[in-house]
This record gives sequence, structure tokens and C-alpha cells, in this order.
Amino acid sequence: MVVVTGMGIVTSLGNTVHEHKDALLSQKQVLGPPGILQTVHRNDTVAGEIKITNEQLMQQLNIRAKGVSRTTLLGIYAMNEALAGLAIHKNTDKEIAFINATTVGGMSDVENLYFEMIHPQPGGAYLDYIDSLDCADCTHGIASHFGLRGFMTTISTACSSSANAIQMGARMIASGETDIAICGGTDSLTRFTLNGFNALKNVDKQPCRPFDHNRRGLNLGEGAAYLVLESLESARARKAEIIAGLAGYGNTNEAYHPTAPAPDGAGARRTMEEAIFMAGIKPADISYINAHGTATLGNDLSEGNAIQSLFGIKNHPPFSSTKAFTGHTLAAAGAVEAILCCLAIKYSFIPPNLRYETRMQELHIEPQSQLLLNRPVQYALSNSFGFGGNNASLLFQKM
Repeated sequence: MVVVTGMGIVTSLGNTVHEHKDALLSQKQVLGPPGILQTVHRNDTVAGEIKITNEQLMQQLNIRAKGVSRTTLLGIYAMNEALAGLAIHKNTDKEIAFINATTVGGMSDVENLYFEMIHPQPGGAYLDYIDSLDCADCTHGIASHFGLRGFMTTISTACSSSANAIQMGARMIASGETDIAICGGTDSLTRFTLNGFNALKNVDKQPCRPFDHNRRGLNLGEGAAYLVLESLESARARKAEIIAGLAGYGNTNEAYHPTAPAPDGAGARRTMEEAIFMAGIKPADISYINAHGTATLGNDLSEGNAIQSLFGIKNHPPFSSTKAFTGHTLAAAGAVEAILCCLAIKYSFIPPNLRYETRMQELHIEPQSQLLLNRPVQYALSNSFGFGGNNASLLFQKM
């Protein structure tokens, strides 16, 4: 059994795990116009932006080096909390792997230097940031900050990236390749990403409405989240707090379309089935589904069909998309929502699907629109479905 013994998170919803729990319970709404992202769409875009500038992040983290991207800074910020009080990165008796996910790397900073790069001057600022464009630079920067010297790698599979990072870490622990795995991801807002989703006509200019018949698209977000994974035996030997167990996981690639899932949800269903089968339980045992729920026309139809097909119309577990709280944090989404599932398990509540009003005409099921308190969550399923049909599901259980 692989268990979670540490968590760290920063999104527009809060700067710590505790703040995220409080924000979910108070149904806090934070999506709004970006102020830090430099974009001509600032006044007609809603996003989940973290209201901390790069300069403030560097000051808070005591970082003085040049060329550290916002993506890396957010990753370091969240990792600080994940490792707080554990000192596991200084424990030389343990093999520690670091598996990081990102889709934008240092693009958030490099794109601001475009005109300087095409008209370069000696000693220009672009020279400090050009290397950060590679996604692996982000992983290297975070690892160097914390002195991690073991196995490390970078995963970039679009929206399923950090869910796949968690799966990889769990597999490495199960196979004995590492004792502890720090898994998660970090992404920051960029004009490139916003313009790309605008080109796909997938962006809502108002706060998004996942699984609603009148949904218009997603809101982008930024954030970072990391989970510390280790075997149950290792956690007990260290007398570490066990937050939840990772009972199962699934990964499929339906390859239906570069940017759209199969409408019938076949790939999503198969992925959830894999996670449930690995856990050795039945679909009826699932207490809550944290849906991928991007609020785009294609995703919500596909995932809704998958949930309805697998769990049935009358007895399906409550499901909701917490992207209505945070925006879509891309590569970080899988780890962000894994932590939110762990919070639901630990504190016995079901997060609501904000702003839901009208059932989709194609479905017979509806998301959980009201916050449910004092609701025991034994098994929580977290879905992350990326471009190209790269699907991942994580199944957490109460310990």
C-alpha cells in the first residue's frame, strides 16, 4: 500500500492546504480578471490567478538568483509546505525520487522578453531566462533549491501530467525503486496558453459552470501542488502522519482526437475502471468523484457519459468539478485535485460544483451542487483527462 504523508499546495484559492480546506467549506469564489498576466484580454478574461508577484515570491522564498521562472517559484512555494517538518530530503537513509509535471515551464517569463530577444542587446535580461523555457529546467530548479539528488524526471502530458507523476511515483515505490516519491506539478498563466484556448473557442469570459447545460468553456488557473508518497511500512517506521492511502490508479490513451475526448466517454470509463479494479473494490464503493470537469462542451459530455455508464443513473456517487473554484491549473490540476480529495476524506465533506443550474440535455445525472458536511468519504476518485486522450484516474482511500 502506498500512502500520502505530506502535501503542499498554492492556487488562487489559497496558499496552504489549510486555506484550501477553509475555502472549500466556505464556498469561496476567487475567479476574476488577471492582474499579473500581461495580456490584451485582461478585461474580458476570467482566471484563477495567484495574487503574488514574482518579486514577492522571491522575497518570501529568499531567492536571489536570476532567471527563476514563475512556474519554478510556485513549485518551490508548494514544496515548502509539502516537506515542512518532515526533513525527508535530508534523510540519507532513504531513496527519494522527485517527479515533477509542467506544461509551460518558463514560458510565462520568456514570452515577456520576446521583443528583447528579436532585438537583443548585450547583457539583456533574456539571457537570464532563455534556459528556463525547457520544462525540465523547472524540475531542476525546484530540486536544486531543496537539495534533492536522487532520481528525478519531468512529465508533460497536458492536463493529466501531475496525475501521471503521482502514478509513476507509486509504481516506483511498489517496485522498490525508491522509498519516497515527491510527486506533483506546477504551471503558471501564460499568454500562449490563453491564446491557444481562445483559438479553440474553449474559454468562458465569465466564471465557468462545469456540467451545466449552458456552460461556455473553461477558466484557466495557475498553481502548484505536491504529495509525498511512501509505502505504508516506511510511513509507520518513520511514525509519519498518514493522510490517505493511494488504493488504485488507471491510465489509458484513447487517441480519439488531438484536443477532444471521445463523446461516448469510453476512454474515461476504462480509466476509472482500471483504478477501481486495482483497488479491489466495486464502483458502488466510491464515495465521491472529483471530476475533470473543465466546463468545455466536449469534456463534460464525455466525462458525464463515462460516469453515467459506469455508475448508473440512480446510484452514482456524488461528483463535482473543483475547477469552478480554482480554474484549470493544467499540469498541476491532477495533484491539486488529489489534495482536495484527501481533504474531503480527512474532514468528511463533499465539495460542491459551483454555479451549476441546468442539467445537460444529453445526460440523466447531475453534479453535486450543494456542499455536503459530515459525509464520510471512504474512497475518492480523482479524474484528469488531457489532450490526445491521455486519461488518468487516482483512487484515494481513508486510512
